[in-house]
Amino acid sequence: MNRWLFWQKDWFVGLLVALVFFLGANSDLMQSLERKAYDLGVLASSRTPSDKIAVIAIDEQSIANLGRWPWPRAIHAKMLDVLAAGHAKVIGYTAFFFEPQVDAGLDYIYKIAELLGNSKLKDTTDPAQQAELAQLSALLQEAAQNLDNDQKLSESIAKANDVLLAMFFELGEPQGKPDQELPDYVLRNNLTNVKDASGSGEMPLSSLSVLPPIPALGSKALAIGHLNSFPDVDGAIRTEPLVVGYYNQYYPSLSLMLAAKSLNLEPKDIHVNLGEGVQLGNQKIATDPALRMHTYFYKDKDGRPAFPVDSFYDVLSGKIPAEKYRDKIVLIGASATGIGSLQVTPISSGMAPVVTLAHSVSSILKGDFFVTPSWAEWAQIGVFLLVALYLILLLPRLNAAIGALVTGALFTVLLVAHFVLMMTQAMWLQLMLPAALLLVGHLLLTTKRFLMTEKGKQRSDAESAESNRMLGLAFQGQGQLDIAFDKFRKVRVDDSLMEVLYNLGLDFERKRQFNKAESVFKYMAEYNPKFRDLAARQAQSKAMSETVMLGGSSGKSNASTMVLDKAGVSKPMLGRYEIEKELGKGAMGVVYLGKDPKIGRVVAIKTMALAQEFEADELEDVKSRFFREAETAGRLNHPNIVTMYDAGEEHDLAYIAMEFLKGKDLAPYTKPDNLLPLPKVMNIIARVADALDYAHKQNVVHRDIKPANIMYDPETDTPKVTDFGIARITDSSKTKTGMVLGTPSFMSPEQLAGKKIEGASDLFSLGVSLYQMACGKLPFEGDSMAQLMFRIANEPHTDILSIRADLPACLVAIINRSLAKQVEDRYANGAEMADALRQCAASI
Repeated sequence: MNRWLFWQKDWFVGLLVALVFFLGANSDLMQSLERKAYDLGVLASSRTPSDKIAVIAIDEQSIANLGRWPWPRAIHAKMLDVLAAGHAKVIGYTAFFFEPQVDAGLDYIYKIAELLGNSKLKDTTDPAQQAELAQLSALLQEAAQNLDNDQKLSESIAKANDVLLAMFFELGEPQGKPDQELPDYVLRNNLTNVKDASGSGEMPLSSLSVLPPIPALGSKALAIGHLNSFPDVDGAIRTEPLVVGYYNQYYPSLSLMLAAKSLNLEPKDIHVNLGEGVQLGNQKIATDPALRMHTYFYKDKDGRPAFPVDSFYDVLSGKIPAEKYRDKIVLIGASATGIGSLQVTPISSGMAPVVTLAHSVSSILKGDFFVTPSWAEWAQIGVFLLVALYLILLLPRLNAAIGALVTGALFTVLLVAHFVLMMTQAMWLQLMLPAALLLVGHLLLTTKRFLMTEKGKQRSDAESAESNRMLGLAFQGQGQLDIAFDKFRKVRVDDSLMEVLYNLGLDFERKRQFNKAESVFKYMAEYNPKFRDLAARQAQSKAMSETVMLGGSSGKSNASTMVLDKAGVSKPMLGRYEIEKELGKGAMGVVYLGKDPKIGRVVAIKTMALAQEFEADELEDVKSRFFREAETAGRLNHPNIVTMYDAGEEHDLAYIAMEFLKGKDLAPYTKPDNLLPLPKVMNIIARVADALDYAHKQNVVHRDIKPANIMYDPETDTPKVTDFGIARITDSSKTKTGMVLGTPSFMSPEQLAGKKIEGASDLFSLGVSLYQMACGKLPFEGDSMAQLMFRIANEPHTDILSIRADLPACLVAIINRSLAKQVEDRYANGAEMADALRQCAASI
């Protein structure tokens, strides 16, 4: 026995893989897996967004109607006036107003005013000239006011007193002190309630400089918040930096300030716990150590966006009434192509920043953000160690099947835990590292096992192959060809084995088991299709096996494979009957045309593969019932009942030899376009009723009366009922055939209920057949089997006059009586029903 070095051991491979994954935990690949799992968790969860948020989009329609961007700020002023009139709660503007908007005409107005002020005209004493000069000065002042868009927007912001503007920080670690102090209108947004209770030393994102709104606008705004985003390395936005640090000052995001103002809170009401989170009033917002909130992104529902988005132009023009925004948080921002950049989020590959802002504000207000708890890191390490120990200590001791099951179960648990925590607890644990370790470690260990054992396996296989070859030859010599073929298939095929297999195929042919000979030749052809006359042998065996009646696995001479119309091959036999040809296939088996060679009688032979229809534990009982029922039905002697001559069994293939009839069954005459004349229909059904009356007096119930079981020869005008007793056989199996053959369209209510079946049930089925042959429709129909059975048992049948109004009243009465739900309301026997039909036929 070879002793492996320790590095060849399974546990060492498991340890090595665990170390590699541990060192690569923060690699781009692993973090990419974590982010992908996070996005799938967001998509799988469901939350209801805040109904207090509305978005007004600067879209393509607005650009087309109001002109190229950027617009004159007078347009924004007008929008604020409209929303102020609609009593919006707060308005968040995502457009940046970093620079004054100077109109070219305004510059000229200032130059004209300056020129006029420096001219000698101002010193004139002429009253008329003084009046003209005053009028010109007033006109210039009015023009300046009309062209000063910043002033207009400033006045509208001041009037509304509910507008929040955005500022932008340049992120980075500052080295010294700022160039200048921030203006007062920015400083008043500084968050002063800042604590580092945990002593972790974690800080929010820091910045080097800031771009605030111009003083004319910023000084009038209700508040100002930063609009910095912080995408992950793949460019996707998953978090919202609620606080940004600026030289020992802390400024809130626009989303946080919007939420605060909507709750009538001030910056002093926002508490910052460094390294832990932010508290807005009584609402605690969990964040990562950098005070970034894991925003919840709400999915669209029923084709509608999570937040209502209206066109800027539609609101400005009055198409959408401003009253819609009463008490709402209104967010205004660009969504048109070319204005700003769309953002990638877990639910969208292109989301407008203003819509992203809506998701952030709703997450804050509803507490829908995702949380990474303080113990998450320890839990993640613990799960990783458990997986590593499984790979090092347990998996090497398990066989391949059990190991695969355990690994699959553990992997499923990790995935389910990830998604359940995100969907139900809004909690994110990074479990993809241990999940990936589990899969890769299992794959490497199983591959290593295979490679290390393959050499020994090959040696064992060679020894096993020679043993199987010798056993196969021994079984072949004893005539046990099936076992011999099984042994030969365990031996690798080569030229010498091809000779052995060829002889085996010839032995199957000699036993006339052509389907098995075909299997052997087909197996050989996979190795060398040009071996000897293999192609011809295979084609011949295939052609002969397609006419096989039964596959002769025993030693009985009459149980060998039988072939039809093959030169040089005797006709197949079933019992004492020669099989001439196939007549058709039914639900239970094949029907053949046969001949009794001793007396020359032509018969129809119906076969049933009982072994395929019934379970082994009930097969013997079914066989005894089959022959008992066949014997009972064979005693029936009536001109309208098919005569049964014989019954037998060949290899679990039961058969009944019966009178061969010309013509066909009545099923084709139930089609609306192929109905027989009413007198003929009544005449046929009357004779069938006579036949059933006779059978019922012999205590034989058919159980499956329907047009398909009534043969009719138009030349002799003779109907004959077939398949007496067969329904009783099939009725015993609930595992394969169900309650009787096919749908229950022709069953009586008591048959569906599983009650004792008597002759009245056959008369109900005959009434259904009469109904169908009279109008081409069934009296009971349903969209499902259950619905059909319910209607037969509980609801009256469809009035036949609603389908065919020209039917005589006497025939309608016969049908209605035969379809009565209660047995006592139907005809007492078949003879009574036959008399009624003949009287009705005579009257028309």
